[in-house]
Amino acid sequence: MILIVLLLGVIEGITEFLPISSTGHLIVAGHLLGFTGPQAETFEIVIQLGAILAVVWEFRRHLFSVAAGALGLQPLAGSRELAVNLAIAFLPAAVAGALLHGAIKELLFGPVTVAWALVGGGVAMLAIEASAPRIRTTSLMEVPWRSALLIGLAQTVSLFPGVSRAAATIMGGMLAGLDRTTATQFSFYLAIPTMMAATVYDLSKSWSLLSRGDLAFLALGFAAAFVSALLAVRALVRYVSLYDFRPFAWYRIALGLATLWIFRD
Repeated sequence: MILIVLLLGVIEGITEFLPISSTGHLIVAGHLLGFTGPQAETFEIVIQLGAILAVVWEFRRHLFSVAAGALGLQPLAGSRELAVNLAIAFLPAAVAGALLHGAIKELLFGPVTVAWALVGGGVAMLAIEASAPRIRTTSLMEVPWRSALLIGLAQTVSLFPGVSRAAATIMGGMLAGLDRTTATQFSFYLAIPTMMAATVYDLSKSWSLLSRGDLAFLALGFAAAFVSALLAVRALVRYVSLYDFRPFAWYRIALGLATLWIFRD
């Protein structure tokens, strides 16, 4: 059990902020490891908090400055606009998630649906990269509110497991005219309220499924997710300054096809 917990924690941390779908990876890995059911789903929700904390920790200085600037406690150009933009981008998925969460979890949380989403998302990423959208915004502090809204609408697509919240928001940002680095940074920041809200919502419904004996496993998975997410975020920041997302797209397609083969009837 310890090895399963560590493995799932590392999978969550590595995949949460890469455009390859953490939910999809956890669903496929859970089925392969025989770790499924309500308790497994609750465990996966809890370890997401580790990944969220990694982003908060990595960008803590800038996040504090933005928060202080938005509240008028210190001068930071664009801080209030960024806070508003994050709120705008957060709302579409929050509303859609509240309305559709139950149906999505009941009907779509399976390896086959995830596999098709991985493949479809990979193809979409290749198409967006090939189209080379025109870059109009190169600073996180200068993202227009219309771009933020488009990113928020794109994020609603990621409610389908396997699409990837990171892929949807980064690709949405690129289509909205953000360069890769700015789109990736905006995706990181948007992940904080989005994932926090989803985690709190899920835990409010499923916390009773956990027992005191589960706390040690939860702490282990949480720590594994935190460390691996921190490394993944730092690596992705370096990567996007030099390369495009085509390798991630091909990885998604390969993983999706392999999953379809493994879980074929």
